[in-house]
Amino acid sequence: MPEASVPQPQPEKLVLVAEAAEAEIYFAPLAMTLATYIDPEGIAHVRDAFIFGANSHVGQARQSGEPYISHPVAVAEILAGLHMDEATLTAAILHDVIEDTAVAREEIVARFGEEVARLVDGVSKLTQIRFKSKAEAQAANFRKMMMAMVEDVRVILIKLADRLHNMRTLGVMRPDKRRRIARETLDIYTPIASRLGLNSLRHELEDMGFAALYPTRYRVISEAVRKARGNRKEIVAGIEERFIHRFGEEGLRVQIDAREKRPYSIYRKMMQKHLSFKEVFDVFAVRIVARTVDDCYRALGIVHNLYKPLPGRFKDYIAIPKANGYQSLHTILFGPHGIPLEVQIRTNEMHQFAESGIAAHWLYKSSHDHGTVTQARAREWLRDLLEIQQKAGNPQEFLESVKVDLFPDEVYVFTPMGEIIELPRRATVVDFAYAIHTDVGNHCVACKIDRRFAPLSTPLENGQTIEIITAEGAEPNPNWLSFVVTARARANIRNYLKNLQDSEAIKLGHRLLAKSLNAESVDFNDIKTDRLKRLLAEYHHDGLSDLLREIGLGNRMAPLVARLLVADENTSEAAQSLGAPTGISAAQTPIIISGTEGLVVDFAKCCHPIPGDAVVGFLSTGRGIVVHRHDCSNAADVGVHPERWLAVNWADPALGDYQALIVIHAKNVRGGLARIASAAAETGADIDDVRFDDRDVNLTIITVTLRVSDRVHLARVMRRIKQVPDVVKVLRP
Repeated sequence: MPEASVPQPQPEKLVLVAEAAEAEIYFAPLAMTLATYIDPEGIAHVRDAFIFGANSHVGQARQSGEPYISHPVAVAEILAGLHMDEATLTAAILHDVIEDTAVAREEIVARFGEEVARLVDGVSKLTQIRFKSKAEAQAANFRKMMMAMVEDVRVILIKLADRLHNMRTLGVMRPDKRRRIARETLDIYTPIASRLGLNSLRHELEDMGFAALYPTRYRVISEAVRKARGNRKEIVAGIEERFIHRFGEEGLRVQIDAREKRPYSIYRKMMQKHLSFKEVFDVFAVRIVARTVDDCYRALGIVHNLYKPLPGRFKDYIAIPKANGYQSLHTILFGPHGIPLEVQIRTNEMHQFAESGIAAHWLYKSSHDHGTVTQARAREWLRDLLEIQQKAGNPQEFLESVKVDLFPDEVYVFTPMGEIIELPRRATVVDFAYAIHTDVGNHCVACKIDRRFAPLSTPLENGQTIEIITAEGAEPNPNWLSFVVTARARANIRNYLKNLQDSEAIKLGHRLLAKSLNAESVDFNDIKTDRLKRLLAEYHHDGLSDLLREIGLGNRMAPLVARLLVADENTSEAAQSLGAPTGISAAQTPIIISGTEGLVVDFAKCCHPIPGDAVVGFLSTGRGIVVHRHDCSNAADVGVHPERWLAVNWADPALGDYQALIVIHAKNVRGGLARIASAAAETGADIDDVRFDDRDVNLTIITVTLRVSDRVHLARVMRRIKQVPDVVKVLRP
């Protein structure tokens, strides 16, 4: 960092108060680490931050009884182990002063510069805003932290180091708090560390989180590993010796490291594959570090000659790196006595990135250098985060989307031009389309997988070539949300549907208000501007569109809004009329339903109305109009909320297909359902659902949900089904 960017500390404020002076011992280990890669002037700046922090936290102590300053210094020491820069270390020492002391952000700017203040502010929680629930507060804090990370990834590095030290000192917490913090660590922070390639932090966080969340499971697995160690350590040592001997014969210089798998890694494998500990044979693994990429592939050939590889378990993450930039060759060998042995082969540079990820060689990355594969992948993910944030409806939706995206068990597929696209396991064609471009996702209508047509919901597999077919007028389908898995696809679909619902709600609100104004003998275009402005101000709406949207969604009653707009402003008649029920009168002009209103007109599942039925509408808050059959038991309840019931009628013709329910009494014979389905298909009806209720061994009652165009079509279907042998009766409930 240039000297000019760090304001010189003010000498008069560098005097430690007596209590803070005792904390000086905590800075000594940090200073020793810093001396290995930071110049004396930089160390002096970090020490100034330590003195300021110690003064700020005077009188505060950790639950362990240590002075509070011990925590931020420990966080800085973790980051120093990653060789982070001076500004990051300064911010790490000060990361709690805004949140936990009277120090303001402006004071941080004045003493240590805007860069440090921005990092500290990014880590600080949202303490000044009240939230409805703890979950909402956590989601808002998470969104703030992630957005700060988009601007500067060092924010999340400080937060991860902060969480790591908190996990190391978790033993003093209450058991319930330990479990909550451990769950949050495993759900959010370890996946972020993995996404950024910070494996050294991730491994420690995972094992400590596992031990705190499931202490008994951790103890049992650790004990099992200890017992297995005695049986297999000699075998692994023999394998290591054979490797060293063969590599020596081939003249290939490598470093070989046999290691034990971590308890959490073993536990996760047991859970994912439903294995007992005895079935998890690869408790030990061997890491081979070579000098060059060519040497890595030579080493792979050597180990495959020594021991047979397990088919289908080889992964080349050098040619196709993981999302976080991780590169290595992975293979599993049949070792002595048939024991599988995991082998990882990588270069020294790859090994450094595997351990430190985006933090690797931070000091040596210039501002104009886009850096390593790891850093490029991290930046790509951060750009995706920004897009998800812009399209998320609220903090909790953002948290949900990002958590989905933080667990990528990768699958690699190809575009028709040969470009590799990486997606999470179980990703579908729609996820692929949105990974290409938002417009491709929004307008996709079909796809080809390896030149064969396939449904858009098809889960993708490694090595497939995907071709997306788009149409200009196509739109995202709400059903896509039931099978997409990537946060980018989910955020874009939700955003599109939200805008679509708003548009439809405004149109419906216009129709409802115009109808209500006509009932008051006023044309929509004759509304007085001043009265409309007063009403919008009273309802706290920015414009007419907001008012129409609220009416269309059922949040405001069109007849009441109409009366307020037409009432004499000098009388209180309008106010008195607000509570008067309107009911469904014969004089009320019906709303015309065409069946194409989409998200703001719904058809009740209790009675399944179809064109030709006598119907009424109910304004449901947030859903728009719910259409019921006139003889539906729910429609008989007009007197409870008379202002919400509307007269509706079908357009001529009504468009689309509608669900209808029929009940079939049939003899219990083999092939009966197939004959019924065939009869329905002959009349052009589709079957959505079938349910059975056996009355006795001879009679079955079949409830069928059909798709028909109108009441006449349904009658034709019922007549045809009645002609099926063994059908006793067909009726519509």
